[in-house]
Amino acid sequence: MSFVSILTGSFSTPAGENPTVAMVEAAYRNLGVDARYLNCEVVSEALGDAVRGARAMGWVGFNLSIPHKVAVLEHLDGLADSAEVIGAVNCVVRREGRYIGENTDGQGFLAALRTVVDPAGRSFVLFGAGGAARAIAVEAALAGAASITVVNRDPTRGAELVALLRERTPTRAELAVWDGAYRVAEGTDIVVNATSIGLAPDLDARLDLDLGTLREGMVVADVIPNPPRTRLLADAEARGCVVLDGLGMLVNQAVIGIRHWIGADPDPAVMRAKLEELFG
Repeated sequence: MSFVSILTGSFSTPAGENPTVAMVEAAYRNLGVDARYLNCEVVSEALGDAVRGARAMGWVGFNLSIPHKVAVLEHLDGLADSAEVIGAVNCVVRREGRYIGENTDGQGFLAALRTVVDPAGRSFVLFGAGGAARAIAVEAALAGAASITVVNRDPTRGAELVALLRERTPTRAELAVWDGAYRVAEGTDIVVNATSIGLAPDLDARLDLDLGTLREGMVVADVIPNPPRTRLLADAEARGCVVLDGLGMLVNQAVIGIRHWIGADPDPAVMRAKLEELFG
């Protein structure tokens, strides 16, 4: 039996179930594989012990959530290329006895995005500069994005992400300090909310965004999985935009992780259906 875990803080559905665990377990059952995916609550000071325990028990890998995505780096044997650029890991894979850090957050987002548009040559507006935004920005840049405008209230944090993109990727990057209703520039192809604005229970929260600058045919994506249909997506769809919800990113990052761990291709439809069941 193969064991994989998520070393996590607290992230659960309205019914109190961890959605990643439920989704991955559903995928395993559908595949008929002898594997389990377990939730392990790990406090920060015990992270090193948890990783050593995973090694000792022969786990094929594990996921990590905040606050462990950066702290785990010192406990790993190496990093995949994009994870090294991002500077954070959400997925660890055992390869030839070594634990290698991957970051599947941005890869999962791009997999979802590619169902509607190729990121190569596109111009992005990205709200946020935290972990999800960082992963999405790096992967989009490495996939050939023409430009990325980082919109963030904290200019220091936003400038750090812009500097990373300029130094480590070929894309054009600039910072827009978010100090009022943001106007999306003409010619923008893809708008991404990588903040927590609109996450349950704050269902009525809206991005401080001039909705009149969202244009028909523009792709608008939200990384929030709960609720899948955020106020941003409803507003964007009403203006003729193509919308992508956060379930696509969540499903696809797990699909990539399962491939890394057990070399099997799970059915994304089964995994999404489980999430939709959990989130109502």
